[in-house]
Amino acid sequence: MKISQLLTDDAILTELGSRIARYRIDRQVTQADLAEQAGVSKRTVERVEAGASVQCATIIRILRALDVLQGLDRMIPEPLPRPLELLKQKGKVRQRASSHRRSDKNPEDWSWGDDS
Repeated sequence: MKISQLLTDDAILTELGSRIARYRIDRQVTQADLAEQAGVSKRTVERVEAGASVQCATIIRILRALDVLQGLDRMIPEPLPRPLELLKQKGKVRQRASSHRRSDKNPEDWSWGDDS
């Protein structure tokens, strides 16, 4: 199954758990051995493979034990600066996001003030 925006959170967790189970099985590793290598309980590995919600740190430990942690780098690549932003920032890195400015007034209600 391809992970996409259309899937629910539960469906994505189930797919991730299934993929982790396939990696584990392909490597001829039992759930108990994986749990020991990752420093988690066997029940935690069972829950991950079943698609239950777990802490992100748990997933990282399991991926590290399966030697597939580099997949996270492809999953969430490092953001590259846009060329125009580089020019505007003059080499500085942005530290915050700016909020979108909204006007509370309707543009049609606006006047110059001399329409009394």
